[in-house]
Amino acid sequence: QVVGGKVKKPGKRGRKPAKIDLKAKLERSRQSARECRARKKLRYQYLEELVSSRERAICALREELEMYKQWCMAMDQGKIPSEIKALLTGEELGKAQQNSTKLAKAGKTEANSSDL
Repeated sequence: QVVGGKVKKPGKRGRKPAKIDLKAKLERSRQSARECRARKKLRYQYLEELVSSRERAICALREELEMYKQWCMAMDQGKIPSEIKALLTGEELGKAQQNSTKLAKAGKTEANSSDL
């Protein structure tokens, strides 16, 4: 086709690629790579924190489970642990029970907060 004295090639539509400055293109590429590495580093830090909080929660729950196992073994032998007596009578709990309750709550709180 001839338009205004110039010959146009068929099939070439849209913007013509501008001559991009090679240095600018390389700098944009480097900057993009830096940002990608930073995002990756943050993602891994977040995942490591998540794993460690879950591990702490698991440890707390294992300690609580062990305490309950010991209570069950004591009750099988006909002994009633003082913590259970205190629960049944409504008295203040002993230090061991308070600590185990705190650990259990901490584990549950960490597990719930990390789900967010």
